[in-house]
Amino acid sequence: MERISFSKLPAGVYESMTHVQNVIDNYGLDFKLLELMRMRVSQINGCAYCLDMHYKEAIHAGEEPLRLMSISAWRETPYYSPTEQAVLAFAERLTKMPDGEHNDDIHDELNKYFSKDDIAILTLAVAQINSWNRLVKSFGPVPGKYKVRIAESV
Repeated sequence: MERISFSKLPAGVYESMTHVQNVIDNYGLDFKLLELMRMRVSQINGCAYCLDMHYKEAIHAGEEPLRLMSISAWRETPYYSPTEQAVLAFAERLTKMPDGEHNDDIHDELNKYFSKDDIAILTLAVAQINSWNRLVKSFGPVPGKYKVRIAESV
């Protein structure tokens, strides 16, 4: 049950979130890669609305259902590229934030595939989906009703 409507938020709340989202989405990272990451983080956070959204966006972008269904077991499958694996490991580490763990090894892996600017945007993207997950879980929009916005998803 919806507790707080996005359309009734105080001025600037939704706009600030969408501004950051636009920075991420317009930077130029692969959309399907971002959707895989968003799916995994949303699984970790148990955000049903976000899972619905990112599943539909990824499918619309040409992602395979099998890869989305098994993303929680990505380490056990042969069908995620080394680049995708690096991003998924990074997203999991930043989402779970284990005490006492340093990020040097995870950055060493990311450096094989991404520039420092890319890594900065990936970090922002992980932080952003975690923020969206928390807002959505608090506000309570009903999952299952998300519709892909054709112009924005390409």
